[in-house]
Amino acid sequence: MQFGIFTVSDVTTDPTTGQTPDDTQRVRSMLKIAQHADQAGLDVFATGEHHNPPFVASSPTTLLGYLAGVTEHLTLSTSTTLITTNDPVKIAEDYAMLQVLSDGRMDLMLGRGNTGPVYPWFGQDIRQGIPLAIENYALLRRLWEEDVVDWEGKFRTPLQGFTSTPRPLDGVPPFVWHGSIRSPEIAEQAAYYGDGFFHNNIFWPMSHTAQMVNFYRRRFEHYGHGQADQAIVGLGGQAFMRKNSQDAWNEFRPYFDNAPVYGHGPSMEDFTASTPLTVGSPQQVIERYAGMREGVGDYQRQLFLVDHAGLPLKTVLEQIDLLAEEVVPVLRKEMEAQRPAHVPANPPSHADRVAAKQAELVS
Repeated sequence: MQFGIFTVSDVTTDPTTGQTPDDTQRVRSMLKIAQHADQAGLDVFATGEHHNPPFVASSPTTLLGYLAGVTEHLTLSTSTTLITTNDPVKIAEDYAMLQVLSDGRMDLMLGRGNTGPVYPWFGQDIRQGIPLAIENYALLRRLWEEDVVDWEGKFRTPLQGFTSTPRPLDGVPPFVWHGSIRSPEIAEQAAYYGDGFFHNNIFWPMSHTAQMVNFYRRRFEHYGHGQADQAIVGLGGQAFMRKNSQDAWNEFRPYFDNAPVYGHGPSMEDFTASTPLTVGSPQQVIERYAGMREGVGDYQRQLFLVDHAGLPLKTVLEQIDLLAEEVVPVLRKEMEAQRPAHVPANPPSHADRVAAKQAELVS
């Protein structure tokens, strides 16, 4: 099973010092966080995509392309790539380039995002969000799978004799996750193509997450991609840890109370009770996340949000160390001990996908 971290790239004032990083400082801290995760032995680093303050991750492939050159082990991914407002031609080319640069050490998560005004900024209509996601992804797949594409649809100009460059590494497109927290149409899309489904459930109760994931599993099996429990699933999560649980609560509370992303609403006690946010000791995080499989079954990727709400870089790096040294080894062992032999332990790697394509050609 893969464990890693993701960033939403927020620029938030540290409520304990009153200091706010500028955009350059925040981008550079994200690079340090990813490199530290690689050195600590985590499996995945993912970045969101936003085009509005207070977020700075407007160009995921630029960030991940740099990281491809300075990391050794991490799978580089997104959380999310906007399939609705990005041109699918540009997505095809940018992520094939990242695939080549990283030697296949990447994948991506497609989604519609959570910022409504982004649609008119890029010339689209939010009321067409689902149809855009469906049409754009259908074109994206063709651009990766076919050397020459003739295409006509509703939302962009036609293509005639078009070849996307560079071509995917070894002739195999990147693995795709479809991310959604509330739209069954996106879970259906993931199931139809046999792709991964990622439920970034950081603001949702487990009952809702289980409903979405299990719908995807049923539809995955319906479309003939395997048994429902073999579908590729990922979850989001949040944690803040200290050796002593009360120290974690005391330290994190001012960040929780002041963060625009969820502050000024439910109390931290209520929020941790109803969502996956876990504030406490490493053992408490282990116990909380070991229980996730009870709701969604055996899954393949768990990502944690650890660098938000104005937390200092030093604190974020300490959180990564606690994850890598105390939480992940135990969770990995417990999860794998319970996983049936026929259920994949990880999402398919580039090597897995190359091998599958070669086997298909032979047969």
